[in-house]
Amino acid sequence: MKPDWDRLAKEFDGSKTVLIADVDCTVEKAVCSQYGVRGYPTIKYFSGSTAPEGDKYEGGRDFNSLKKFASESLGPSCGNDYKDLCNEEQLAILIEANALSPAEREAWIAEQSAALENADKTFKSEVDLLQAKYKSLTEEKDATIAAITPKLRLYRSIKEAGHDEL
Repeated sequence: MKPDWDRLAKEFDGSKTVLIADVDCTVEKAVCSQYGVRGYPTIKYFSGSTAPEGDKYEGGRDFNSLKKFASESLGPSCGNDYKDLCNEEQLAILIEANALSPAEREAWIAEQSAALENADKTFKSEVDLLQAKYKSLTEEKDATIAAITPKLRLYRSIKEAGHDEL
């Protein structure tokens, strides 16, 4: 991934709106901790609409996928400062959000962020349960195979009726 990341950085070198950079978390542990980086490599992106610690990029790690994401998602985007980049649905959301007080907006953001965290926790918990069930079923299947196979092989070795002698 590193060569494609470096190529992406060169592609956007000199951009006034997009910065592609990397942080070595083995050296900059405090920075990585501050932004919630726990596994490597982790790609985070930041814009006016992401969480303060950035949002995690989950797309492809090849150059074309990274470039497509950067071209479409980084730099100026729909918001109060760039309403001309908004579609009608986004403009309606901006009107709704701007009608709220700052405290109401913060409360809404906190509520929705908590809902996202809860969804992620639920997902991880359920995946853990599925993995435990998978392990249990695999062990059960393997035990059944181990118990049945030796005798089954001997039975199968008898091709026709009447071959009951060894």
